[in-house]
Amino acid sequence: MRSRTKGMWWGTAIEAPDPGALAKFYSELLGWPIGHQEPGTAILAAPEGSIYMVFQQTADYQRPVWPPVGGAQRPMMHLDFQVGDLDSAVAEAIALGATLASAQPQDHVRVLLDPAGHPFCLCLDQE
Repeated sequence: MRSRTKGMWWGTAIEAPDPGALAKFYSELLGWPIGHQEPGTAILAAPEGSIYMVFQQTADYQRPVWPPVGGAQRPMMHLDFQVGDLDSAVAEAIALGATLASAQPQDHVRVLLDPAGHPFCLCLDQE
């Protein structure tokens, strides 16, 4: 983006029925601190720089369905995280409240659902 200047932040906003709980899940999963929290909003801040994940409360939130099913709420986006040990990363995510998705499209990737139902992928570092 041409108008970006040094020090500007970027991030994504994710809808959830309970943004504080979802922020806590990703905080524990990623080791990122919750930088700000107020009713209806919670923000994770990456320790390395100006990357943020904002969780916003939505009263009529509908869990996305993975894999997509016609007529149901589709995932609008998903997060990917590279990991060194796929099995232990999956076990850790499940211990924090994620669930393993029924459809697994690739051997080196695991699709999980966060506590609000958003799919996210753990991708094995293949180097």
